[in-house]
Amino acid sequence: MSLPRITILGSLNIDLVSYVPHHPLPGETLTSSSYVVSPGGKGANQAVSCAKLSRSSDLSSPSAHVSMLGAVGTDSYGQQLLQSLKGYGVETEGVKVREGANTGVAVIIVDEPTGQNRIVLSPESNHSLKPEHFKTLPDPKPDLLIMQLEIPFETVMQALAAAKAASVPVLLNPAPAQELPLSAYDGLAHLVVNETEAAILSGAREEDLDSLAELQRVGALFIERGCRNVIITLGGKGVYYVNKAGQSSLVPALKAEVVDTTAAGDTFVGSYALAVVNAGNGPFDIETAVKEANRAAAKTVARRGAQVSIPWKDEL
Repeated sequence: MSLPRITILGSLNIDLVSYVPHHPLPGETLTSSSYVVSPGGKGANQAVSCAKLSRSSDLSSPSAHVSMLGAVGTDSYGQQLLQSLKGYGVETEGVKVREGANTGVAVIIVDEPTGQNRIVLSPESNHSLKPEHFKTLPDPKPDLLIMQLEIPFETVMQALAAAKAASVPVLLNPAPAQELPLSAYDGLAHLVVNETEAAILSGAREEDLDSLAELQRVGALFIERGCRNVIITLGGKGVYYVNKAGQSSLVPALKAEVVDTTAAGDTFVGSYALAVVNAGNGPFDIETAVKEANRAAAKTVARRGAQVSIPWKDEL
């Protein structure tokens, strides 16, 4: 029996991470306690999350085939990203190497006392992915396509349309958030957003999402627009989900020592995606999927880094 296939279309960046005693104020110069250069990018992180959570640390017993679509430059950062993906079991034939171009870079500042981060993104080769490259999805067609918004918006919308035409379910994680056309929601299998993204997409006030009633209203709005499953992650306050069948709940967060929140959301997406494809054509248990994704993300926030902090299947 062949393994289910997950394809991730998205960004590949090198993360330049400084750990500081507090986020710098305007005009303030801080000395960091440590500095790390590591592979990242929301697309690559979600691919690594799918790969690591679907197999043991020796790459054995995979439960899914994971492939990456994206672009890097011909610099050393691009090679580092490709080697990292392959090392975790991600298939990289769909990653284009752009001659003479730079690889995307994310400058990340992590506040050590809270683990919260601030990120400045330079897309570089990621923005070479054009809509005309995705008039159709490459073969073999995946059982689930995962996308974010760190590559050109028009490219994501074109790939979304191509997936719909090919009857390929899509998990969309619209981050960094911007408003979506109503057509993007129509038939969307899985919408995964944090509270900031949920507020921007729905027009709600972020502070109001502390209320269960407002979460229910916003979740119902996305369902009304055509989504089949809606997930709103709320950090330490848990995760709210609702689906087209009317199931909904606020699942509490797991207690964890927060060291670095980088890639926590990407870990959640990877775990949830695996639950989706491993359900096959049978019933999808959304509550169990959310609880398992919470558990995986709790492991990630207790460690420093992006891809290195994501747990393997045998660590759970």
